[in-house]
Amino acid sequence: MKQTHPSEPSRGCIVSAIREFLQLEAAGGILLMLATVVAMVAANTAAEGLYQAFLDTRVAVQLGALHIAKPLILWINDGLMAVFFFLVGLEIKREVMEGELTNPAQITLPALGAVGGMVGPAAIYAWLNWNDAVAIDGWAIPAATDIAFALGVLSLLGSRVPNGLKIFLLTLAILDDLGAILIIAIFYTDQLSVASLAVAAAAVVGLWILNWRGVKAIPPYFFVGLVLWVAVLKSGVHATLAGVVLALFIPLKADADGPGPLRRLEHDLHPVVAYAILPLFAFANAGVSLKGLSVGSLLEPVPLGIAAGLLIGKMVGVFGMSAIAVKSGLARLPEGASWKAMLGVSTLCGIGFTMSIFITGLAFGDAAPQQAIASIIGILAGTLACAVVGYLILAAALPKSAVVDQRG
Repeated sequence: MKQTHPSEPSRGCIVSAIREFLQLEAAGGILLMLATVVAMVAANTAAEGLYQAFLDTRVAVQLGALHIAKPLILWINDGLMAVFFFLVGLEIKREVMEGELTNPAQITLPALGAVGGMVGPAAIYAWLNWNDAVAIDGWAIPAATDIAFALGVLSLLGSRVPNGLKIFLLTLAILDDLGAILIIAIFYTDQLSVASLAVAAAAVVGLWILNWRGVKAIPPYFFVGLVLWVAVLKSGVHATLAGVVLALFIPLKADADGPGPLRRLEHDLHPVVAYAILPLFAFANAGVSLKGLSVGSLLEPVPLGIAAGLLIGKMVGVFGMSAIAVKSGLARLPEGASWKAMLGVSTLCGIGFTMSIFITGLAFGDAAPQQAIASIIGILAGTLACAVVGYLILAAALPKSAVVDQRG
């Protein structure tokens, strides 16, 4: 497929880029599902020992006095996921500077929907786990939307889905990711190392200087970004946030015709993240043993709070805030969308896999392994319920044939 990257992208090019993005994320969602199934099978069969040994493999890197030694699963969660967060940061910056997030009129509806979609699930979880000092730490687990899974389900309806509805879901998920990043930075930070934070601050200054001087070459940013990642890793702040910070300094525009550094990186990293990093993350984190669990286990406060938060909290939060915004005149429905279709998309927003599992590790990790297992069960149950219910609502709400006006 021939692609063009003008410095000032035309409307047709932007629409084409959106379509490519949606198709890529849908395919990535399928790989996520397969990786999850493989992990669950490995954790509940004779392969359990090999699966655990793979995750516990020690990997060490040493450069002079600097020594980092971690199990493979932590390299995946702290290292490879930093690349995922870097890509999220690139997408947020591009959308803010020249995409859907530049127009206040277009951002109002998904922004309010994202707020409702984070408050609703967190409130339900907190209500069910308020009296448990350990479990309450997982309040943010059901607050995030997994864009890969959600778009994967939406893609099953093909051209029946209007572009306005797709863009609403995409924009809401990006804002949702931004909210999750802020939650991780504020609420899931360990004891801080002042020395490491000082090195991180110096690295940020270095990135600013590169951007200010108009440096377009990518390697200098990556070198300083690596220093930033190591410093943040040692500081007590979660290392993945270094990826977001690095992304904010990558230049968007190019000096000559052709794509700028940000667009090149975003284009190159999408397949790596969608087809490799996220499936590997799912494989490493979704493999939980079901021994001793029953249907009644889902009714325990932690898994029930997560599942109900994802299904009910997201649906009510996103749809409710969207309805308030439209009825009050602050925003309007996406073009081609009905209220029933909005209810279906609001339900799909409850598909919270990648970020939910990621926050589970931060909230419980090794300190509360039983709660971590219960959380993943709740995530899988809630995600599956949202996918099925959201699909059925949309299948009934959308026209039976392809939407005629697809905007280019």
